[in-house]
Amino acid sequence: MDNRRYDLVLRGGRVICPASGIDGIRDVAVRDGRIAAVAETILPSAAAEVIDVAGKLVLPGMIDTHAHVYQYVTGRFGLNPDMVGVRSGVTTVVDQGGPSCMTLPGFRHFIAERSQTQVLAFLSAYLVGGLEGHFYPNLYSPDGVDIDATVKSATENRDLVRGIKGHAEIGGFARWGIKVMEMAAEISRRADLPLYVHFGQLWGLPESGANGEDADTIVERVIPLLRPGDVLAHPFTRHPGGFINEQGEVHHIIRRAMEAGLKVDVGHGSHFSYRVARASLPAGVIPYTLGADMHGYNTEVPQPAGTPDEHHDDENHPFLGQARFSLTQAMSSMMALGIPLEDVVPMVTSHPAEMLRMGDRIGALKVGYAADVSVLHDDRGRFLLRDNEDTRVIADRLLRPAFCLRAGRRFEADSPILPQAIAA
Repeated sequence: MDNRRYDLVLRGGRVICPASGIDGIRDVAVRDGRIAAVAETILPSAAAEVIDVAGKLVLPGMIDTHAHVYQYVTGRFGLNPDMVGVRSGVTTVVDQGGPSCMTLPGFRHFIAERSQTQVLAFLSAYLVGGLEGHFYPNLYSPDGVDIDATVKSATENRDLVRGIKGHAEIGGFARWGIKVMEMAAEISRRADLPLYVHFGQLWGLPESGANGEDADTIVERVIPLLRPGDVLAHPFTRHPGGFINEQGEVHHIIRRAMEAGLKVDVGHGSHFSYRVARASLPAGVIPYTLGADMHGYNTEVPQPAGTPDEHHDDENHPFLGQARFSLTQAMSSMMALGIPLEDVVPMVTSHPAEMLRMGDRIGALKVGYAADVSVLHDDRGRFLLRDNEDTRVIADRLLRPAFCLRAGRRFEADSPILPQAIAA
């Protein structure tokens, strides 16, 4: 009979757990898929297996707040959830707007229930969901929204649906004005779930042009619809209609919105711009959460037969020659912009857990919580980072996933979509 107290001990890493106030060299013990102890020293003889993680970062299982993982159903757009998740060192991913009230049962059965990664969703406000990456704008009109059906779907699937996804951008406003956003806000209020709002142009203008709409006024018109806890996405977008106006200034309402309880999510992806970030950060636009926003149009994956050959983001492919990126790469981008590691870690752990209203289960290395743990390499040197505008940044620090534990089970960071470090 094996009398050892623990199944596994991660030994000697730098443990950073904002929710517990821990930042230092610690050992982390796992038993029966749960965190059993976090201590300065745990005797190796007490565990069936000991993994030496000295020199590495040991974090609560990272949470990617902006994923697109409705694989196959959303054409080239949806990535394999475990490639984005556990095989990239991420234990929980949140699909932003892939499933709708019509397609959520399939998302549950084929994606959430079959993935090694914990997969959650912000339900699309639109019946069409994220089919083919929002390639067909006319499907996202007010006629394509069913408020009652979407509220019913969200409230009857609260274990999986943690919020609502909507879009506030000039392509849609030029077609239908603010109506769709008003409907999305009503869905979130009635379902009592946060609303995650995409800012920055997504669709091209219709043939009739902007029809009197102004990209610079969208933020100011939409924010009054929102409530504390709602999420403003893509603060550093390179596209019109974001947090920065045409004069290069941050909209004054953004700071007031943050002070009133609205949250900011980076939503890195093909929208991210170092130029815009450098203008926004001094104005106090500090992200609360950080999502990678990887999808099939900005990540090198095979194109399913019969799907569109091009997408409007293709000509500005993110990272250009370094098209692959990840949540840890997005963390490295934040650090390269001057945000300390200690402020970046909460963006992928305790803060998203709070956003998901799951802070009692995930986002912390606390005894009794699921043993979701991300172990990262913390490389020092000179590394080249690029955005989709081909702005080049030299970083002296680069985070890379080593492996993760999901409910105590180990997964190597072997995802084919992970970026390779580029020396500068």
